[in-house]
Amino acid sequence: MTTTLDRAPQPAVVLRPARLSLTPKTTLAGQLDGAWWPRSRDLEAELPPLAAALDETWGHITRVSVNPRRWPVVPRTVAVAGHLLHVGWFTEQDPDKLILLSYTVGRWDLLVVPPETEPAAAARLMAAAAIPGSVLTAGVLMANETVIGRGVRDSRSREAAWEDEGGACMSTFGEPFGRSALPLSANGWR
Repeated sequence: MTTTLDRAPQPAVVLRPARLSLTPKTTLAGQLDGAWWPRSRDLEAELPPLAAALDETWGHITRVSVNPRRWPVVPRTVAVAGHLLHVGWFTEQDPDKLILLSYTVGRWDLLVVPPETEPAAAARLMAAAAIPGSVLTAGVLMANETVIGRGVRDSRSREAAWEDEGGACMSTFGEPFGRSALPLSANGWR
C-alpha cells in the first residue's frame, strides 16, 4: 500500500541583499572599512544577509561584536549559510560600529547606519564611511550627520515658509517684512 501526502510547498526564506558600502582595496588604512545599513534592529534577521555578502569578498565571518545600546536583543550565535556566527557585545565599543572578524582575513569595522535613517542621510553616511584612509570614527560621522540633517531640515522649513509667505522678505529675526516696511526705491515704488 502506498500513501501519498499532499504537502504544500514551504516558502523559501528570501534574504534581502545587505545594504553595504565598502572601502576599495587600497594601502590607505582608515578608521572604518565601510558602512552597513540594516533594515531593522533584529540581529538574527540582519546578520545572515550581511555575512552572505561579505563571505565572497572577505571570507567566512566567524565573529561579530556590537554595542547592546543599539540592539534590543543580542543573540549569542546566528546561523549563517552553513556555519555559526558568534556574536559578542561590549559596552565600551562605539554604539554606531560593528566589528567583524574572520580567521582567514582579519578584522573589519563598519559604521552601522540606523535602520530608520532617511535614504539621503544614509547615502551620505555610507559614502563618508567608505573613503579610504579617513580618520573619522563612526561616532564623529554620526554627529556630523546630525548637524547636516538639522541644516537640511531647517533649509526645507525656511523654503516652505518662503513659499507660504508668498516669497516675502524676512527680517533677521525670521519675521516677514510687510510691504510698508520695505524702503522706497528711487522711483517711489515698493
